[in-house]
Amino acid sequence: MKAVILAGGYGSRISEESIFRPKPMIEVGEKPIIWHIMKIYSSYGINDFIICLGYKSEILKQYFLNYNYFNSNFEINIQSKKIRLLDTEIRENWNVSLVDTGLNTMTGGRLKKIKKYLGNDETFCMTYGDGVAKININKLIDHHIKSKKLATMTVVKPGSRFGIPQIKNNYVNKFEEKPSGKGDWINGGFFVLNSKVLNEIKSEQTIWEKEPLQNLIKKKELNAYQLKDFWHPMDTMRDKKLLQDLWDKKKAPWKTW
Repeated sequence: MKAVILAGGYGSRISEESIFRPKPMIEVGEKPIIWHIMKIYSSYGINDFIICLGYKSEILKQYFLNYNYFNSNFEINIQSKKIRLLDTEIRENWNVSLVDTGLNTMTGGRLKKIKKYLGNDETFCMTYGDGVAKININKLIDHHIKSKKLATMTVVKPGSRFGIPQIKNNYVNKFEEKPSGKGDWINGGFFVLNSKVLNEIKSEQTIWEKEPLQNLIKKKELNAYQLKDFWHPMDTMRDKKLLQDLWDKKKAPWKTW
């Protein structure tokens, strides 16, 4: 099974970093966030990736083209240009397809443009290139298969960014500092999709989260996988710091490898 990762957006909400690189290449623990996402899938045996490129696509291409050298010690003969890897073992046995899907293409359009790279795979995984989770991909896929629906979306309840007071008779009688797991379910990415859903995408300006998902809902073909464990996007510098702190403390819940 293949995993498709949307990695073409501008990342404008974290412009302090994205001005220099695409958001999926912003690092947590000296590794790009997209690497963490791929490691999650890889830990469950999914090693075939299609990455939808757009903004600053050349940086992602350079990273994977030179993956061995970025992640190894190596020796190079300047004259002959022969390179020999030294004492670093590359563990990732990944097959990575890097596909330019357009600078201003919307999320649905990006998916439509990689259809031919899915080959004969009827079912594939898809997620965004900026969010990590403690998620059992095998259970997610099994949940999708048992539902017999065309699409499964992982839904999450993110932690609040603000403390929430409870007020009675103009007095605060309870205050929870940034409670998690409360509020409405939201789209957390980590989809499992039947390739037939691509027929719902009409143009490169189609936003996946709008007409295609709404049409699937009307047809009762959108299944939900409720993730009650850790999930976090990297939308802002505050998010980046939170993820970095968890990694530095060796408490990164998404590290399933």
